[in-house]
Order: sequence, then C-alpha cells, then structure tokens
Amino acid sequence: MEKFTSEEIVKFALESGATLAGVANVEDLKKAPAFTVVPKMPEYNGVGTYMRDENDKFLTGVVWPEGIKSVVVLAYHHPVDDPKLDYWFEGHNTIGNRKLIGIGKKLQSIMAEEGIETFSLNYHIEKGGVFLKDSAVIAGLGCIGRNNLLINPEHGSHIRLRAVGLSLDLPSTGPSGYDPCSICEVKCWEKCAQSAFAKKIYLEAKLGRSELPGRIGNFDRTLCNVQMQEDEANMELMGIPAISVEGPINAIKYCRICEYACPIGK
Repeated sequence: MEKFTSEEIVKFALESGATLAGVANVEDLKKAPAFTVVPKMPEYNGVGTYMRDENDKFLTGVVWPEGIKSVVVLAYHHPVDDPKLDYWFEGHNTIGNRKLIGIGKKLQSIMAEEGIETFSLNYHIEKGGVFLKDSAVIAGLGCIGRNNLLINPEHGSHIRLRAVGLSLDLPSTGPSGYDPCSICEVKCWEKCAQSAFAKKIYLEAKLGRSELPGRIGNFDRTLCNVQMQEDEANMELMGIPAISVEGPINAIKYCRICEYACPIGK
C-alpha cells in the first residue's frame, strides 16, 4: 500500500500553487494516444524541438526515468486578460512557465520531506519530458479538443502544463469522459490563419488508432509551425519588469487563435 493516495498528492500540488492538478499512472500513459501515435508520425523539427546531441536525431518517444511510476500533472491558468503570461522573451522563459517551474519545485520539496523520490520532467519531449496534453487527459483535467488543445471544463484551453514524476505507483485520477466538442457548433478549426486543420493528413490504419491529431487526423503541425515562425519574425520590444529590469526586451506573441476560438472557459 502506498504512503499517499492520488487525491492527497493532488492536494499537495494545489497547495504548491497549481490551479489544477491530477495524477497519471505511467502504465496508463504508455497506452495513451500521443505516446503511441507520435513515434509513428513523420519526423518534425519545428519551433520548440531540440536535437539529441549524441546523434543529431529527433526523439519521438518518451524516455522514462528508471523508477518512475506515476506523473503529477500541474496546470496553471493563463487568463485571456493577462496575455503576457504566455509571451516568450528573447533568452528567457515565459512568465507562466516560470511559475509552473516554481510550483513543481515546491511540490518536489514537499515530497522530499515525506521521503518520496521525484523526477524532474522537462517541458520538451526531446529533453526528457512527457506528452503533457495526453497526460492531463489521463489525469482527469479535460479532453483534447478539435483545436488540438487540452480543454478543461472551467478554464477551457487557457491553461499551461508541466509535470513531476513520482516513484509512487498511484492510480490515475482520470480520464473524466468530458467532451464538449461532441456537441459544439463552433468551427474553431476554420479560424486558423494557416489552414492547419483544412484536410485530413493522418489515417487510423497507418497510425494504429482512432484518436489522431485534431481528433480526426486533420491537424498539420508543419502549417502551425509556419505561423510560429512568422510570430518569431514579428517580435516586439516590451518593458516587462518581471523578466528584465534593464529595459525593454524582445517578446514573441505566439498565435492563440485556435485557443481563443473555443467557447469553453470564456
């Protein structure tokens, strides 16, 4: 019998500052859509990916640390009226991601005091991370919507995620079965400036399951990457004391059209 229940771990995460939290067992994650589908998809080296130093190839699957049994998924609310939480600053992290890192460290400190081994999980798969959206679904925080983002009942897609690994073999706190997209009439995918959802490019027969990017296989991450590259080319100088006290710094405001199009969390 484990020292703590999943619900108690969630309570610790919320006390550490997370807006939402849940637990995903590693064995459940290994069977989740992204964890099985992404390794079969074409290699992708767009914005936010990192090469492996040893052979210059991109990782497509998760490399699990020895001893990890479950993952605590941490969510932090990014309200629409506070967009600077999501800005990427040249040479710096986002304000929101900094907060999530701090929350994760606080949770790890609590776990260490209780004698529980934790594992730091990078935001990026290629640097030792996990597929966060699918992890959040298994943890009961929402579902993957037609905009290919996590949708939470309370906050919609206006949340950002990180995760901390645990040596505890805890049961997952989800999935919840929540699915607003099945009855939604908002065509969020049609609002994409790059038409990244315009056609089906992934097939069940090839990837081995029905849960596909964009839900039906119509999310083209290479077209989404075109928009992100345009956003990077249009950086703006901004004065943000929380990031730089030496004066204005270049800020990248990545597109959030598909996020804002969703009516959930408004």
